[in-house]
Amino acid sequence: MRIYVTSVLVDDQKKALDFYTKTLGFEKKRDIPLGDASWLTVVSPDQPDGTELLLEPSGHPAAKPFKEALVEDGIPFTSFAVDDIQAEFDRLRSKGVRFTQEPTEMGGVTMAVFDDTCGNLIQIVQLA
Repeated sequence: MRIYVTSVLVDDQKKALDFYTKTLGFEKKRDIPLGDASWLTVVSPDQPDGTELLLEPSGHPAAKPFKEALVEDGIPFTSFAVDDIQAEFDRLRSKGVRFTQEPTEMGGVTMAVFDDTCGNLIQIVQLA
């Protein structure tokens, strides 16, 4: 068994696609219309056949309070691995990404947290 798709709840799929591709550097994998929304996924350009990230519309009534509670408590919704966290932090910050936590070493990993502009906090991690 392996992970095929994981998701992040987004307020606006078009805005999310723009942020996740143009700012973060993921590539669009699938865009299948499903009524008002799409099955819209992105992948790492380093692993085009790897795990897909579904930009899931947050239309369910439980999504908004869930996302707001996580953000209020400073809890990231998901985590992405990077090879050089300082370089990635600098690259994203130069693109206007707002970080809520700068790179911080914590027991064998260094992590930082940013706002994805779609209602989520996202963590990037460099493993030791």
